[in-house]
Amino acid sequence: MTAYSVVSLLPTLVMPDPEWPATPTPPISDGADDVTFSDDTENVRLMLRVKEGDVHAFERLVELHQNMVIGTACRMLGNVDDAHDIAQQVFLRVWKSAPRYEPTAKFTTWLFTILRNLVFNETRRRSRRKEVPLEHEDDDHAPLQFTDHTAPAADQLTQQDELESALDKAIASLPEKQRLAVVLRRHEELPYEEICEILKMSLPAVKSLLFRARTELRKHLAAYLGEDVA
Repeated sequence: MTAYSVVSLLPTLVMPDPEWPATPTPPISDGADDVTFSDDTENVRLMLRVKEGDVHAFERLVELHQNMVIGTACRMLGNVDDAHDIAQQVFLRVWKSAPRYEPTAKFTTWLFTILRNLVFNETRRRSRRKEVPLEHEDDDHAPLQFTDHTAPAADQLTQQDELESALDKAIASLPEKQRLAVVLRRHEELPYEEICEILKMSLPAVKSLLFRARTELRKHLAAYLGEDVA
């Protein structure tokens, strides 16, 4: 999905109220390297401009965050096409919600909360339809392997690929909350506090959730780790 594919649907949506007073904000940065995600300043500035109906600011937000959204959705659903569909829905909701937006939380927390709701709805829809489990889908819809981009020795590649594939399948088998917590922590490297906000859980509850998830993952990967978990 590209920024263009999302923005092309905007004429069919309810535009933000043009009567809202303009919020003075600095010009939009043209370079991704200028964004400081730690303080979220650029995201908030862009979103405040989206709140005023600025399509170019919306395009910029999509460009900055679409890979993160698609990647997380794909790890949750194990299907590239579904991940793109969910990502498009996420950004359309961002646009529709813009008139009510207030920067009371980190932008990415808000974005992941929207993604959480849509992904959980999709997994529950699949459950009701009793679709084939993710780990049993055909090759065209198999979970993507997000491997480490370091450069191991050639004789380690096969073993590493097998481990990554096994890990993807193990994560796919976890209950949805455990799965999302693992993806957010392992792949997006979110702090516990932000995961708490996204999952609407206390810190002890999130740590317990991740502990149970890791325990299950170790059981699934015991053969690769050379451990006896019996």
